[in-house]
Amino acid sequence: MSKIIERNYLEINSIEELNEPTNLASDFAIELVQPDNFQLNKFFYKKIGKSHHWVDRLVWTDTKWMNYTSDNSIKTFVLKKKNDLAGYFELIIHKEKKEVEIAYLGLLEEYHNQKLGSFLLSSAIRNSFKEKTDRVWVHTCSLDHKNALKNYLSRGMKIFKKETIST
Repeated sequence: MSKIIERNYLEINSIEELNEPTNLASDFAIELVQPDNFQLNKFFYKKIGKSHHWVDRLVWTDTKWMNYTSDNSIKTFVLKKKNDLAGYFELIIHKEKKEVEIAYLGLLEEYHNQKLGSFLLSSAIRNSFKEKTDRVWVHTCSLDHKNALKNYLSRGMKIFKKETIST
């Protein structure tokens, strides 16, 4: 049985285009993961991804995870409530193109429906523009959280490409 998936590619070209959420999460903090910790990336990918059919990296060995997270073009940030992990995002910095890709972004299920997605995405966009980039982009699809596309658009991102995939 085939499944139809709608994929949207979105971009934002200036920090001035970012629509910050008004409900900043005061109990939460976003931290850059330093030193790299592939286990954190792997944990979030599996835990968040299981609900959204993230499968590409499930076959990765620990060595591949280590090589990925130790690459200088990869930055991982975590969202914490005190010492508890709540979510994360991964940025891939393409210096030669002067762009940053938000590769993964998500919240653990127990933190859904608290308006934290807008806080997390805004931080991802802000941190991307700290890389002296001209463009931040992401793709989302109909398998992602039901509010994902709305969140990207609400933060000021614009769709630049759409595609339909049959699996």
